Amino acid sequence: MNLLIKSATIVDPNSPFNNKVADILIKTGTIAEIAKDIQADTEVFDAKGKHVSPGFFDLNCNIGELGLETKENLQTGTAAAAAGGFTGIALMPNTQPPVHSKAEVEYLLNRAKGNLVDVYPLGSLSHKREGKDLAEMYDMYLSGAKAFTDGNRPVQDAGLMERALLYTKGFEATIFSYPEDTAIAGKAKVNEGKMSTLLGMKGIPSLAEELMIARDLYLAEYTESNIHFSTISTARSVELIREARKKGLKVTCDVAAHHLVLTDDALAGFDSLYKVKPPLRTQNDVDALIAGLKDDTIDAIVSQHTPHEIEFKNVEFEVAEFGITGFQTVLSLAIRAGLAIDLIIQKLVINPRNILKLEVPAIVAGQKANLVVFNATAEWTYSKENNRSKSYNSPFIGQNLKGQVLLTCNNNHIFKSNKK
Repeated sequence: MNLLIKSATIVDPNSPFNNKVADILIKTGTIAEIAKDIQADTEVFDAKGKHVSPGFFDLNCNIGELGLETKENLQTGTAAAAAGGFTGIALMPNTQPPVHSKAEVEYLLNRAKGNLVDVYPLGSLSHKREGKDLAEMYDMYLSGAKAFTDGNRPVQDAGLMERALLYTKGFEATIFSYPEDTAIAGKAKVNEGKMSTLLGMKGIPSLAEELMIARDLYLAEYTESNIHFSTISTARSVELIREARKKGLKVTCDVAAHHLVLTDDALAGFDSLYKVKPPLRTQNDVDALIAGLKDDTIDAIVSQHTPHEIEFKNVEFEVAEFGITGFQTVLSLAIRAGLAIDLIIQKLVINPRNILKLEVPAIVAGQKANLVVFNATAEWTYSKENNRSKSYNSPFIGQNLKGQVLLTCNNNHIFKSNKK
Protein backbone atom coordinates (compact mmCIF):
# COMPACT_ATOMS: atom_id res chain seq x y z
CA MET A 1 0.00 0.00 0.00
CA ASN A 2 1.52 3.28 -1.20
CA LEU A 3 0.04 6.67 -0.35
CA LEU A 4 1.07 10.32 -0.23
CA ILE A 5 -0.70 12.34 2.46
CA LYS A 6 -0.39 16.00 1.47
CA SER A 7 -0.22 19.06 3.73
CA ALA A 8 -1.27 17.40 6.99
CA THR A 9 -0.91 19.03 10.40
CA ILE A 10 0.99 16.40 12.39
CA VAL A 11 -0.08 15.95 16.02
CA ASP A 12 2.38 13.62 17.72
CA PRO A 13 4.57 14.64 20.67
CA ASN A 14 7.00 11.86 19.72
CA SER A 15 7.54 13.23 16.22
CA PRO A 16 10.01 15.97 15.27
CA PHE A 17 7.22 17.31 13.07
CA ASN A 18 4.75 17.77 15.94
CA ASN A 19 2.33 20.64 15.21
CA LYS A 20 3.95 21.21 11.82
CA VAL A 21 2.44 20.92 8.35
CA ALA A 22 4.14 18.38 6.10
CA ASP A 23 3.63 15.65 3.51
CA ILE A 24 3.87 12.00 4.53
CA LEU A 25 4.92 9.41 1.96
CA ILE A 26 3.94 5.84 2.78
CA LYS A 27 5.47 2.93 0.88
CA THR A 28 4.33 -0.66 1.48
CA GLY A 29 3.00 0.25 4.90
CA THR A 30 6.07 2.18 6.11
CA ILE A 31 6.59 5.92 6.43
CA ALA A 32 9.27 6.50 3.80
CA GLU A 33 9.58 10.28 4.05
CA ILE A 34 8.16 13.30 5.86
CA ALA A 35 8.89 16.67 4.29
CA LYS A 36 7.44 19.70 2.53
CA ASP A 37 6.17 19.30 -1.04
CA ILE A 38 7.03 15.65 -1.66
CA GLN A 39 6.53 14.57 -5.26
CA ALA A 40 5.75 10.89 -5.89
CA ASP A 41 3.97 8.83 -8.52
CA THR A 42 1.38 7.34 -6.18
CA GLU A 43 -2.13 7.87 -4.82
CA VAL A 44 -2.51 11.26 -3.14
CA PHE A 45 -4.72 12.06 -0.15
CA ASP A 46 -5.28 15.78 0.37
CA ALA A 47 -5.05 16.48 4.11
CA LYS A 48 -4.83 20.27 3.95
CA GLY A 49 -6.46 21.69 7.07
CA LYS A 50 -6.68 18.18 8.58
CA HIS A 51 -4.77 16.55 11.43
CA VAL A 52 -2.78 13.33 11.32
CA SER A 53 -1.77 11.47 14.46
CA PRO A 54 -0.76 7.94 15.40
CA GLY A 55 -3.75 5.59 15.40
CA PHE A 56 -6.08 5.64 18.40
CA PHE A 57 -6.13 2.82 20.96
CA ASP A 58 -9.22 1.66 22.86
CA LEU A 59 -8.72 0.14 26.32
CA ASN A 60 -12.33 -1.01 26.76
CA CYS A 61 -14.48 -2.54 24.07
CA ASN A 62 -16.67 -5.58 23.53
CA ILE A 63 -16.82 -7.74 20.41
CA GLY A 64 -19.10 -10.77 20.56
CA GLU A 65 -16.58 -13.29 19.37
CA LEU A 66 -16.40 -15.83 21.10
CA GLY A 67 -19.98 -17.08 21.25
CA LEU A 68 -21.88 -13.81 20.78
CA GLU A 69 -21.19 -13.20 17.09
CA THR A 70 -24.80 -12.14 16.46
CA LYS A 71 -23.94 -8.96 18.35
CA GLU A 72 -20.57 -8.39 16.70
CA ASN A 73 -17.75 -10.43 15.22
CA LEU A 74 -14.11 -9.54 14.71
CA GLN A 75 -14.68 -8.54 11.10
CA THR A 76 -17.47 -6.03 11.79
CA GLY A 77 -16.02 -4.92 15.12
CA THR A 78 -12.61 -4.06 13.72
CA ALA A 79 -14.25 -2.37 10.72
CA ALA A 80 -16.15 -0.10 13.13
CA ALA A 81 -12.97 0.49 15.11
CA ALA A 82 -11.04 1.50 11.97
CA ALA A 83 -13.88 3.85 11.01
CA GLY A 84 -13.45 5.50 14.41
CA GLY A 85 -9.71 5.95 13.92
CA PHE A 86 -8.62 3.05 16.13
CA THR A 87 -5.66 0.94 15.07
CA GLY A 88 -5.52 -1.01 18.33
CA ILE A 89 -8.20 -2.33 20.68
CA ALA A 90 -8.21 -4.20 23.98
CA LEU A 91 -11.07 -6.70 24.08
CA MET A 92 -12.98 -7.25 27.30
CA PRO A 93 -13.49 -10.94 28.17
CA ASN A 94 -17.30 -10.57 28.28
CA THR A 95 -17.89 -13.49 25.91
CA GLN A 96 -19.36 -17.00 26.01
CA PRO A 97 -17.10 -18.71 26.92
CA PRO A 98 -15.17 -15.89 28.59
CA VAL A 99 -11.49 -15.41 27.81
CA HIS A 100 -10.27 -17.34 30.85
CA SER A 101 -7.55 -19.59 29.45
CA LYS A 102 -4.78 -19.44 26.86
CA ALA A 103 -7.00 -21.25 24.34
CA GLU A 104 -9.36 -18.28 24.01
CA VAL A 105 -6.49 -15.77 23.94
CA GLU A 106 -4.69 -17.66 21.18
CA TYR A 107 -7.90 -18.17 19.19
CA LEU A 108 -8.65 -14.43 19.16
CA LEU A 109 -5.08 -13.48 18.29
CA ASN A 110 -5.03 -15.95 15.41
CA ARG A 111 -8.42 -14.77 14.15
CA ALA A 112 -7.23 -11.16 14.18
CA LYS A 113 -3.96 -11.73 12.30
CA GLY A 114 -3.40 -9.49 9.30
CA ASN A 115 -6.13 -7.04 10.31
CA LEU A 116 -5.81 -3.28 9.99
CA VAL A 117 -6.68 -3.10 13.70
CA ASP A 118 -4.33 -4.73 16.21
CA VAL A 119 -6.35 -6.81 18.69
CA TYR A 120 -5.29 -7.43 22.30
CA PRO A 121 -7.52 -9.80 24.28
CA LEU A 122 -7.74 -9.07 27.99
CA GLY A 123 -7.84 -12.21 30.11
CA SER A 124 -10.38 -12.93 32.84
CA LEU A 125 -9.22 -12.30 36.37
CA SER A 126 -11.33 -15.16 37.72
CA HIS A 127 -12.23 -18.55 36.26
CA LYS A 128 -15.35 -18.16 34.09
CA ARG A 129 -15.61 -14.59 35.46
CA GLU A 130 -17.40 -16.07 38.47
CA GLY A 131 -15.38 -14.17 41.05
CA LYS A 132 -14.42 -17.29 43.00
CA ASP A 133 -11.03 -18.62 41.86
CA LEU A 134 -8.17 -17.01 39.97
CA ALA A 135 -8.05 -17.76 36.26
CA GLU A 136 -4.94 -19.10 34.50
CA MET A 137 -3.48 -15.62 34.26
CA TYR A 138 0.18 -16.49 33.76
CA ASP A 139 -0.64 -18.93 30.94
CA MET A 140 -2.78 -16.25 29.30
CA TYR A 141 -0.01 -13.68 29.78
CA LEU A 142 2.49 -15.95 28.01
CA SER A 143 -0.02 -16.36 25.16
CA GLY A 144 -0.44 -12.61 24.72
CA ALA A 145 -2.93 -11.27 27.29
CA LYS A 146 -1.67 -7.86 28.43
CA ALA A 147 -3.97 -7.27 31.41
CA PHE A 148 -6.65 -9.04 33.42
CA THR A 149 -10.20 -8.12 34.35
CA ASP A 150 -13.61 -9.65 34.86
CA GLY A 151 -14.90 -7.09 32.39
CA ASN A 152 -18.31 -5.74 33.32
CA ARG A 153 -18.45 -7.90 36.45
CA PRO A 154 -16.93 -6.30 39.54
CA VAL A 155 -14.71 -8.43 41.76
CA GLN A 156 -16.81 -8.44 44.90
CA ASP A 157 -14.41 -10.63 46.92
CA ALA A 158 -11.67 -8.42 48.37
CA GLY A 159 -9.47 -11.45 49.08
CA LEU A 160 -9.63 -12.54 45.45
CA MET A 161 -8.69 -9.05 44.28
CA GLU A 162 -5.76 -8.98 46.71
CA ARG A 163 -4.49 -12.35 45.43
CA ALA A 164 -4.85 -11.21 41.82
CA LEU A 165 -2.82 -8.06 42.51
CA LEU A 166 -0.08 -10.03 44.24
CA TYR A 167 0.01 -12.79 41.62
CA THR A 168 0.24 -10.52 38.57
CA LYS A 169 2.89 -8.40 40.29
CA GLY A 170 5.30 -11.27 39.69
CA PHE A 171 5.15 -10.85 35.90
CA GLU A 172 4.31 -7.14 35.83
CA ALA A 173 0.83 -7.43 34.39
CA THR A 174 -1.94 -4.98 35.22
CA ILE A 175 -5.29 -5.63 36.88
CA PHE A 176 -8.32 -3.73 35.54
CA SER A 177 -11.02 -3.08 38.11
CA TYR A 178 -14.62 -2.35 37.18
CA PRO A 179 -15.59 -0.41 40.32
CA GLU A 180 -19.06 -1.25 41.53
CA ASP A 181 -20.19 -2.67 44.86
CA THR A 182 -23.05 -4.90 43.77
CA ALA A 183 -24.44 -5.09 47.30
CA ILE A 184 -25.11 -1.34 47.11
CA ALA A 185 -25.92 -1.05 43.40
CA GLY A 186 -28.37 -3.96 43.53
CA LYS A 187 -30.55 -4.34 40.46
CA ALA A 188 -31.04 -0.63 39.87
CA LYS A 189 -30.75 0.66 36.31
CA VAL A 190 -30.06 4.41 36.56
CA ASN A 191 -28.13 6.93 38.65
CA GLU A 192 -29.62 7.67 42.05
CA GLY A 193 -30.74 11.29 42.11
CA LYS A 194 -33.43 13.70 41.01
CA MET A 195 -33.97 11.94 37.69
CA SER A 196 -34.40 8.48 39.23
CA THR A 197 -36.97 9.97 41.61
CA LEU A 198 -38.77 11.68 38.73
CA LEU A 199 -38.81 8.43 36.74
CA GLY A 200 -39.94 6.42 39.73
CA MET A 201 -36.97 4.07 39.42
CA LYS A 202 -34.56 2.77 42.01
CA GLY A 203 -31.13 4.32 41.51
CA ILE A 204 -27.49 3.26 41.68
CA PRO A 205 -25.79 5.62 44.16
CA SER A 206 -22.37 7.07 43.39
CA LEU A 207 -21.28 5.37 46.60
CA ALA A 208 -21.40 1.96 44.86
CA GLU A 209 -18.54 3.04 42.59
CA GLU A 210 -16.61 5.11 45.07
CA LEU A 211 -16.59 2.47 47.80
CA MET A 212 -15.08 -0.09 45.42
CA ILE A 213 -12.47 2.38 44.25
CA ALA A 214 -11.51 3.13 47.85
CA ARG A 215 -11.25 -0.59 48.62
CA ASP A 216 -9.11 -1.39 45.61
CA LEU A 217 -6.84 1.59 46.25
CA TYR A 218 -6.19 0.26 49.73
CA LEU A 219 -5.46 -3.19 48.26
CA ALA A 220 -3.12 -1.75 45.61
CA GLU A 221 -1.30 0.24 48.29
CA TYR A 222 -0.99 -2.81 50.54
CA THR A 223 0.31 -5.06 47.74
CA GLU A 224 2.36 -2.29 46.07
CA SER A 225 0.75 -3.26 42.76
CA ASN A 226 -0.48 -1.56 39.61
CA ILE A 227 -4.23 -1.11 39.28
CA HIS A 228 -6.36 0.41 36.54
CA PHE A 229 -9.97 1.52 37.02
CA SER A 230 -12.27 1.11 34.01
CA THR A 231 -14.97 3.67 33.16
CA ILE A 232 -15.09 5.81 36.27
CA SER A 233 -18.11 8.09 36.30
CA THR A 234 -18.41 10.21 39.47
CA ALA A 235 -16.81 13.37 40.83
CA ARG A 236 -15.76 11.66 44.06
CA SER A 237 -14.10 8.84 42.08
CA VAL A 238 -11.92 11.45 40.39
CA GLU A 239 -11.01 12.92 43.78
CA LEU A 240 -10.12 9.52 45.25
CA ILE A 241 -7.79 8.70 42.36
CA ARG A 242 -6.26 12.16 42.41
CA GLU A 243 -5.50 11.78 46.13
CA ALA A 244 -4.04 8.28 45.56
CA ARG A 245 -1.69 9.60 42.88
CA LYS A 246 -0.44 12.31 45.20
CA LYS A 247 0.43 9.54 47.66
CA GLY A 248 2.46 7.80 44.94
CA LEU A 249 0.17 4.84 44.27
CA LYS A 250 0.54 3.13 40.87
CA VAL A 251 -3.01 3.81 39.71
CA THR A 252 -4.45 4.67 36.30
CA CYS A 253 -8.03 5.03 35.07
CA ASP A 254 -10.20 5.72 32.05
CA VAL A 255 -13.57 7.25 31.26
CA ALA A 256 -16.11 6.30 28.59
CA ALA A 257 -16.59 8.99 25.92
CA HIS A 258 -20.36 9.15 26.42
CA HIS A 259 -19.90 10.02 30.10
CA LEU A 260 -18.21 13.25 28.99
CA VAL A 261 -21.25 14.64 27.17
CA LEU A 262 -24.40 12.94 28.53
CA THR A 263 -26.15 13.26 31.87
CA ASP A 264 -29.06 11.35 33.37
CA ASP A 265 -31.34 14.10 32.00
CA ALA A 266 -31.20 12.10 28.74
CA LEU A 267 -33.30 9.38 30.43
CA ALA A 268 -36.41 11.58 30.73
CA GLY A 269 -38.00 9.78 27.77
CA PHE A 270 -37.11 6.25 28.98
CA ASP A 271 -35.02 5.75 25.82
CA SER A 272 -33.11 2.49 26.35
CA LEU A 273 -30.36 3.64 23.97
CA TYR A 274 -29.14 5.80 26.86
CA LYS A 275 -29.04 2.86 29.25
CA VAL A 276 -25.38 2.27 30.10
CA LYS A 277 -23.34 1.03 33.03
CA PRO A 278 -21.98 2.79 34.93
CA PRO A 279 -25.13 4.88 34.53
CA LEU A 280 -25.21 8.40 33.19
CA ARG A 281 -24.59 10.72 36.13
CA THR A 282 -25.10 14.45 36.79
CA GLN A 283 -23.62 17.56 35.21
CA ASN A 284 -21.41 17.97 38.28
CA ASP A 285 -19.94 14.53 37.59
CA VAL A 286 -19.43 15.31 33.90
CA ASP A 287 -17.60 18.53 34.79
CA ALA A 288 -15.37 16.65 37.25
CA LEU A 289 -14.53 13.98 34.66
CA ILE A 290 -13.52 16.60 32.10
CA ALA A 291 -11.43 18.38 34.74
CA GLY A 292 -9.82 15.03 35.61
CA LEU A 293 -8.79 14.56 32.00
CA LYS A 294 -7.32 18.03 31.84
CA ASP A 295 -5.22 17.66 35.00
CA ASP A 296 -4.11 14.12 34.05
CA THR A 297 -5.96 12.36 36.88
CA ILE A 298 -7.80 10.39 34.17
CA ASP A 299 -5.39 8.76 31.75
CA ALA A 300 -7.53 7.60 28.85
CA ILE A 301 -10.81 7.89 27.00
CA VAL A 302 -12.48 4.64 25.92
CA SER A 303 -15.41 3.73 23.70
CA GLN A 304 -16.90 1.03 25.96
CA HIS A 305 -18.26 -0.28 22.64
CA THR A 306 -21.06 -2.70 23.60
CA PRO A 307 -23.12 -3.91 20.64
CA HIS A 308 -26.52 -5.56 21.05
CA GLU A 309 -29.13 -7.05 18.77
CA ILE A 310 -32.28 -4.93 18.40
CA GLU A 311 -34.34 -7.28 20.57
CA PHE A 312 -32.11 -6.48 23.55
CA LYS A 313 -32.48 -2.70 23.26
CA ASN A 314 -35.82 -1.98 21.59
CA VAL A 315 -37.74 -3.07 24.69
CA GLU A 316 -38.91 -1.52 27.96
CA PHE A 317 -36.16 0.40 29.74
CA GLU A 318 -36.18 -1.87 32.79
CA VAL A 319 -35.41 -5.04 30.81
CA ALA A 320 -33.14 -3.55 28.13
CA GLU A 321 -29.44 -4.44 28.18
CA PHE A 322 -26.78 -1.89 29.12
CA GLY A 323 -24.48 -0.50 26.44
CA ILE A 324 -23.78 1.72 23.44
CA THR A 325 -21.96 1.01 20.17
CA GLY A 326 -19.21 3.55 20.55
CA PHE A 327 -16.21 3.12 18.23
CA GLN A 328 -17.24 5.66 15.60
CA THR A 329 -18.25 8.49 17.93
CA VAL A 330 -15.34 8.69 20.41
CA LEU A 331 -13.44 11.46 18.60
CA SER A 332 -16.60 13.52 18.08
CA LEU A 333 -17.66 13.20 21.72
CA ALA A 334 -14.19 14.18 22.96
CA ILE A 335 -14.37 17.28 20.77
CA ARG A 336 -17.92 18.02 21.98
CA ALA A 337 -16.60 17.83 25.55
CA GLY A 338 -14.29 20.74 24.72
CA LEU A 339 -10.99 18.86 24.86
CA ALA A 340 -8.01 20.25 22.94
CA ILE A 341 -6.59 18.13 20.11
CA ASP A 342 -3.23 17.64 21.87
CA LEU A 343 -5.04 16.37 24.96
CA ILE A 344 -7.23 14.03 22.91
CA ILE A 345 -4.12 12.49 21.33
CA GLN A 346 -2.61 11.96 24.78
CA LYS A 347 -5.78 10.21 25.99
CA LEU A 348 -6.51 8.19 22.83
CA VAL A 349 -3.04 7.37 21.51
CA ILE A 350 -0.23 7.51 24.05
CA ASN A 351 -1.58 6.79 27.54
CA PRO A 352 -3.68 3.73 26.62
CA ARG A 353 -0.66 2.00 25.09
CA ASN A 354 1.55 2.99 28.01
CA ILE A 355 -0.93 1.40 30.42
CA LEU A 356 -0.65 -1.91 28.55
CA LYS A 357 3.13 -1.46 28.13
CA LEU A 358 2.84 -1.43 24.34
CA GLU A 359 5.08 0.39 21.90
CA VAL A 360 3.61 3.77 21.03
CA PRO A 361 3.65 4.38 17.25
CA ALA A 362 5.22 7.61 16.06
CA ILE A 363 4.99 9.61 12.85
CA VAL A 364 8.67 9.30 12.04
CA ALA A 365 10.38 8.27 8.80
CA GLY A 366 11.28 4.59 8.87
CA GLN A 367 8.45 3.67 11.28
CA LYS A 368 5.45 1.54 10.37
CA ALA A 369 2.57 3.69 9.13
CA ASN A 370 0.15 3.46 12.04
CA LEU A 371 -1.89 6.65 11.79
CA VAL A 372 -5.25 8.35 11.46
CA VAL A 373 -6.23 11.44 9.48
CA PHE A 374 -9.16 13.44 10.87
CA ASN A 375 -10.86 16.79 10.47
CA ALA A 376 -11.55 18.26 13.90
CA THR A 377 -14.02 20.85 12.59
CA ALA A 378 -15.90 18.90 9.91
CA GLU A 379 -19.51 18.02 10.62
CA TRP A 380 -21.01 14.67 9.68
CA THR A 381 -24.14 12.69 10.43
CA TYR A 382 -23.78 9.29 12.08
CA SER A 383 -26.27 7.07 10.29
CA LYS A 384 -27.18 3.43 9.79
CA GLU A 385 -25.63 3.73 6.33
CA ASN A 386 -22.16 4.71 7.56
CA ASN A 387 -22.33 2.66 10.76
CA ARG A 388 -19.81 -0.17 10.36
CA SER A 389 -20.83 -2.19 13.39
CA LYS A 390 -23.23 -5.11 13.12
CA SER A 391 -25.39 -3.42 15.78
CA TYR A 392 -27.10 -0.02 15.87
CA ASN A 393 -27.63 0.65 19.59
CA SER A 394 -26.30 4.19 19.69
CA PRO A 395 -28.32 7.27 20.69
CA PHE A 396 -26.04 9.29 18.40
CA ILE A 397 -27.31 7.67 15.19
CA GLY A 398 -29.13 10.41 13.30
CA GLN A 399 -27.25 13.18 15.10
CA ASN A 400 -24.99 15.77 13.54
CA LEU A 401 -21.50 15.41 15.02
CA LYS A 402 -18.28 17.41 14.73
CA GLY A 403 -14.93 15.71 14.25
CA GLN A 404 -14.64 13.35 11.30
CA VAL A 405 -12.23 10.45 10.85
CA LEU A 406 -11.20 10.42 7.19
CA LEU A 407 -8.51 7.77 6.88
CA THR A 408 -7.02 5.04 9.08
CA CYS A 409 -3.82 3.20 8.19
CA ASN A 410 -2.00 0.29 9.85
CA ASN A 411 -0.39 -3.05 8.97
CA ASN A 412 -0.19 -2.08 5.29
CA HIS A 413 -3.99 -1.68 5.19
CA ILE A 414 -6.00 1.48 4.71
CA PHE A 415 -9.56 2.53 5.54
CA LYS A 416 -11.19 5.57 3.99
CA SER A 417 -14.33 7.07 5.41
CA ASN A 418 -17.55 7.24 3.45
CA LYS A 419 -19.23 9.54 5.97
CA LYS A 420 -21.33 12.29 4.53
